[in-house]
Amino acid sequence: MKQVDPSLAPVETLEDVLSKRRSVRRYGARALSEDEILRLCWAAQGITDPAGYRTSPSAGALYPLQLAVATAAGLFVYDPPHHRLLRRTADDLRAAIQGAAPAQEAGGESPAVFVIIAVPARTAAKYGSRAQRYVLLEAGHAAQNLLLEATALDLGAVPVGAFDDARLHRVLDLPRGHDVLYLLPVGEPAE
Repeated sequence: MKQVDPSLAPVETLEDVLSKRRSVRRYGARALSEDEILRLCWAAQGITDPAGYRTSPSAGALYPLQLAVATAAGLFVYDPPHHRLLRRTADDLRAAIQGAAPAQEAGGESPAVFVIIAVPARTAAKYGSRAQRYVLLEAGHAAQNLLLEATALDLGAVPVGAFDDARLHRVLDLPRGHDVLYLLPVGEPAE
């Protein structure tokens, strides 16, 4: 199990990061490095313990979330056990993602769009009708972790929930039973 090396982390208190976090919707052109992308993925869904526990709490430790990231180099899915990105396609889907969220230009302007995807059946098997609530709570935890890590890395980010679900499902070519819950455009803030 690979983990983020904490010695590489910025030296700031949590209070400093919380104070600096703001929604940023305009970005510079610089692409994020693979290390930056992996740090953001780890913050949202990284494994922190040999037992498989992650950075975000999960009802019953069932982990119904998947994290994808769209960049100019393609669409990747984060593989938490191996702390790596797995390429789903080499196509740059950012414009199509932004097209599914037409009032949210940040998705088309950012160098990376993180996508929080839920597989509610993983949680429903144990929690039945309360599963949807638990999955949504977990998505909020993961998104906040990613937003705070972006702030700690001096990057800008914004959570986006306004999108056409069916269109985004098609753009991302998701299987049935997978739901997009959040888009998180991230990049170096434009000055």
